[in-house]
Amino acid sequence: MQWLAEICIKRPIFATVLVLMICVVGGVAYGRLGVDRFPKIDFPVVTITTRLPGAAPEDVETEVTDRIERAVNTASGIEELRSASAEGVSQVFVTFKLEKNVDTAAQEVRDRVSAVMAELPTGIEAPVVTKVDPDAQPILFLSVQGEGRSIRDITAYAEQKVRRNLESISGVGQVRVIGGQERQINIWLDPVRMRAYGITAPELAMVIGNENLTVPGGRIDTGPEYLTLRVHGRVTAPAQLEDVVIRQGSGRTVRLRDVARVEDGVEEVETAARWNGEQAVVLAIRKQSGENTVAVVDAVIARLGEMETNLPPGYHVDVLRDESQTIRTSTHAVTEHLVIGAGLAALVVLVFLGNLRSTIIAAVAIPSSVIGTFALMWASDFTLNTMTLLALALSVGIVIDDAIVVLENIFRQIEERHVHPHTAAVEGTREIGLAVLATTISLIAVFLPVAFIAGIPGRFLRTFGLTMVYAIAVSLFISFTLTPMMASRWLRAVPAGGRLHKSWLERLVNVFYRPIERAYMAVLRVCMRHRWLVVLAAVGSLFAMKPLAGMAKTGFLPVNDEARFEILVRTPESSSLAATELIGERVARQVRALPWVEGTLVTI
Repeated sequence: MQWLAEICIKRPIFATVLVLMICVVGGVAYGRLGVDRFPKIDFPVVTITTRLPGAAPEDVETEVTDRIERAVNTASGIEELRSASAEGVSQVFVTFKLEKNVDTAAQEVRDRVSAVMAELPTGIEAPVVTKVDPDAQPILFLSVQGEGRSIRDITAYAEQKVRRNLESISGVGQVRVIGGQERQINIWLDPVRMRAYGITAPELAMVIGNENLTVPGGRIDTGPEYLTLRVHGRVTAPAQLEDVVIRQGSGRTVRLRDVARVEDGVEEVETAARWNGEQAVVLAIRKQSGENTVAVVDAVIARLGEMETNLPPGYHVDVLRDESQTIRTSTHAVTEHLVIGAGLAALVVLVFLGNLRSTIIAAVAIPSSVIGTFALMWASDFTLNTMTLLALALSVGIVIDDAIVVLENIFRQIEERHVHPHTAAVEGTREIGLAVLATTISLIAVFLPVAFIAGIPGRFLRTFGLTMVYAIAVSLFISFTLTPMMASRWLRAVPAGGRLHKSWLERLVNVFYRPIERAYMAVLRVCMRHRWLVVLAAVGSLFAMKPLAGMAKTGFLPVNDEARFEILVRTPESSSLAATELIGERVARQVRALPWVEGTLVTI
């Protein structure tokens, strides 16, 4: 690395352009880095969801769940296999080993589920095989409300207008409607009349299905052009459905109105939502896997602003819960700590060196190293998340070390050997270069293994360890290029008298620094005279790590105040939606009675 330092000292423009190129690339990469709460992590968990409408939990377990488990259990790399059977629904959760590729695991599960389809009961819906994706959690909750409008009208507007408009936004994966009731044509059968006419419910359902169709009618060749025909048999109004002929013969035509009542109603509710006790239609927005949460939320908010001018009278769309706020707050806090840490590091250098020029030379290494790290993060497909920003904040005090060591040795060459700054930069860097390289490699050896920790924590810490390594490596490059070049041009040479004139700041620093230096030298002399005592103290500290670590609290993530919390209520499997909604609202009412609660959102 010494040859690079000599080139940069002799060619200052080359060194400047080289560092500026790193900063430009890093600046562009910073604009393209995604912002998220946690790193992108793929958990090797596959879920198989199978529906058998109307089946009891016991039947679902024996006829569906057990057979799927036996088929899937032959897949390689399975670490855990568990299931849950409820009324009409079977869920099988397959957890693979961490080194198993989740896409390969999902494909193996699909193949084995397809092979067992012939053994599953008739009437079963096709099993849905999905990967457990941390990005599948909703990032934004919206409420659609209309003054004086029914839930059916609000649901129709939310489904046909709002949801379709939002799903067209780049990065939005799914918009799910919670608490709505869509329009549905209900046919209420009269069993007495059906028995009198000898008509059964399956016959009635078959006739209605056959008579309510639009089928192709073929093609007519007219010579100049082809005409496509279609037979329109689909009813367009409930009154037309009442006129459908169910049975004809013996001088009597039986229509649907004779054995049933047609109602233009709503579907059976399966979900419910309440905002501060009021019934609401909620839209839960999920992003596409790997997309930037903050960018997707900003795009959705911008689209909502465009939609406000076109909303019908009385309608309004409000944001109930925004997951990006937590991300913004966390990243802003860590970014603020990074800036403050950089400023304090430069201030400490100024206090101990007492030279403004030397402080600037050393402090330039901080932003240069951090910006250069952004380029390597972008090349590694990292995001600005809690782990990477924590690494950058921690690296602030490390990236300046190499520059300080190189700068201090150059300054010593000028002050003690009275050589020219240009020569001092070359000789000082050559003299200390190997030690700086060894120190940097030792730091990399400390943080690089963090990127290879096994288990789920290792998935989170991988970006932390590699970001630290990137920052340290870039700081080494800066200390051998920009630092000696600036020192050779900015540091003052020793005058002809043989002593460098000290500024008032250096003299002020010496007032505080000299007592610290004398105290340190006294402690150092005691330690050198009692070396075995120091060794025993070091060994004692080493053995004290285990009991002290056992006293510390443990947890996967640090306790964080997000200004909200969730209450999970689970009722028995046989509970109806109305009963569950009543219980949930009772809990929410008690929570809203607390003085520091702003609002409650209940979703069922």
